[in-house]
Amino acid sequence: MSDRTGTPHGPPPVLESIGRLVATVRTAYRGPAAAVEDAVVCLLARGHLLIEDVPGVGKTTLAMALGKALGVGVHRLQFTPDTLPSDILGLTVFNQRTQEFEFHPGPIFTPVLLADEINRATPKTQAALLQAMNERAVSSDGVTRPLPEPFLVLATQNPVEYLGTYPLPESQLDRFLLRISLGYPAREEERRLLVSGGADRALAQLSAAMDLGELKAAQEATERVTVADKLMDYVLTIVARTRAGKDLLLGVSPRGAQGFFRAVQARALVAGRPYATPDDVKRVAGPALAHRVLATQPGAWDGGGGRRERDAIQRLLDEIPVPL
Repeated sequence: MSDRTGTPHGPPPVLESIGRLVATVRTAYRGPAAAVEDAVVCLLARGHLLIEDVPGVGKTTLAMALGKALGVGVHRLQFTPDTLPSDILGLTVFNQRTQEFEFHPGPIFTPVLLADEINRATPKTQAALLQAMNERAVSSDGVTRPLPEPFLVLATQNPVEYLGTYPLPESQLDRFLLRISLGYPAREEERRLLVSGGADRALAQLSAAMDLGELKAAQEATERVTVADKLMDYVLTIVARTRAGKDLLLGVSPRGAQGFFRAVQARALVAGRPYATPDDVKRVAGPALAHRVLATQPGAWDGGGGRRERDAIQRLLDEIPVPL
């Protein structure tokens, strides 16, 4: 017998490596399992993840665990109001010994970048980072330098109510594939965290679970995930309703629709399937779409939590018939 891809029963190597990656990250990060899955979805879909939450809930641990499980470098950059674009991208300096200008790469030249508290930086600095995320390259003095592959930005931001924050405008939020909130760990998970001595010890013991060859194969497999015509129509209907619904003033952009579709495919692989289902669409709709729309209520846009936007997306999912 065979599955829908025509291969013998038993998980293909790609699905095995993805499952191993998720399980490895979970040994160090004790928060919600959905957060680990969302981070892996972004990785497979070649997107970026924005995490909004209060300090101390595991944002850094999640980023470090993902990097170590991939066996690649992770650079943590703490954003502050005086952080400059050159502090992120790098700068060109004159070498008096060689009498030539030399480019010194910034911390963005790393496979996994943890952009900590991104909304504490000024809009100019935010724009420099997000431009690099979109183009996956850094231009300086007329020279374009590609960023490494893989390249994943895990950005965190404090709730907008916190003092000293500069909310990300909707045009910049659109560069993130998913936006999530971690929340607090379950009681039993927090108990295990306390007994084990904290996340630092688990991180130190973490070893690579997926090499770069396996990651490339998984990213390529994501693009080949089967999406039935009825399910494609379901995705397009959700996108169209965000542009015509009475609850939303700004709908999902074509770039957002592409990201939504790719996230659905990646979510299917994370769930252990080479084909997508309506459950995959529903699972990623909120994280993929809520930060790309604007609610109609006065003062609804706050550049932060977006509760009204999430509620509007959920209402659309409740109203639109699920394909059978």
